[in-house]
Amino acid sequence: LCSFIHSPKGFPKLKNDTFLRAARGEETEHTPVWCMRQAGRYLPEFRETRAAQDFFATCRSPKLCCELTLQPLRRFPLDAAIIFSDILVVPQALGMEVVMVPGKGPTFTEPLKEVEDLLKLRQKVDVTAELGYVFQAITLTRHSLEGRVPLIGFSGAPWTLMSYMIEGGGSTTMAKAKSWLYRHPEASHQLLRLLADVVTDYLVGQVAAGAQALQLFESHAGHLGPEQFQDFALPYIRDIAQAVKSKLKEEALPLVPMIIFAKDAHYALRDLAHAGYEVVGLDWTIRPQEARAQTGKDVTLQGNLDPCALYAPKEKIGELVKKMLEGFGTQRYIANLGHGLYPDMNPEHVGAFVEAVHAHSRHINKH
Repeated sequence: LCSFIHSPKGFPKLKNDTFLRAARGEETEHTPVWCMRQAGRYLPEFRETRAAQDFFATCRSPKLCCELTLQPLRRFPLDAAIIFSDILVVPQALGMEVVMVPGKGPTFTEPLKEVEDLLKLRQKVDVTAELGYVFQAITLTRHSLEGRVPLIGFSGAPWTLMSYMIEGGGSTTMAKAKSWLYRHPEASHQLLRLLADVVTDYLVGQVAAGAQALQLFESHAGHLGPEQFQDFALPYIRDIAQAVKSKLKEEALPLVPMIIFAKDAHYALRDLAHAGYEVVGLDWTIRPQEARAQTGKDVTLQGNLDPCALYAPKEKIGELVKKMLEGFGTQRYIANLGHGLYPDMNPEHVGAFVEAVHAHSRHINKH
């Protein structure tokens, strides 16, 4: 699988920094592109590597995480890698049991039901002890990338993690988790604060291990209205950016660009643009021009092709990419999908997407 060089520092020199330059708002020759869930089941080699293993056992194997992270880069000229892991490793670090049920997805054996259940959670988490396997995977992968592209680390955001911990898995309404916000606002804040503290340490640990950018996934933002988002999501999103940056400074670690991706939160784009992140990720339900108007000139935007566009014929994918690039402009922009890749997608169409971003953005930059 991946060869390991025994020294956490002394990483290979980065050869393609287009993604990092775009994230920092510097000029790029082409628009960088990567895909959420680019290490995923749509790749036959991914399915083969994963076949023998339980999902979370795979997450705990640095060697397998490294291999899965590198697979899409062997096929496509992507501009960034994202470490293979899962957002639910954080609730596991707090002492909750999560299993992957085939056909159902991640399932908590004992979700939080009553406020008293918060007492069962670890109140102080040593992230190195609980999540050190992710840090090892990052260090191993950073060496194995040999400087080809930057490596992104990530975490779920507090509200999204809280909703899973209460619902016990996926949900179309998030009614159980949202009922906590209405019935137990204080306990909700207590849980969100605990999660924010763990997420902060976890993200700082990822940078120490070699992550060159960080993405925070607020995947369930769309279940909240503007007021609840203001009360229960945004303050923690802001706090994490601030706390991560100040800890990186304290520990003399690189100040890496941070991306916030709050799915379906158009109502909060202005606030997210001022939340302390260099990049705001967008889902596919907003027009590029509209997103630019709301976020202003000081952040980079990332997104937002409808993942289902990849079911279209390749020529059509090229047209859609061209239109998207014309909408966002080629600078201060990172091309991506508006959500992750789906398992039944054709890898060749993913390749067509990546190539179209490079070709059209170069063409636009020249003319």
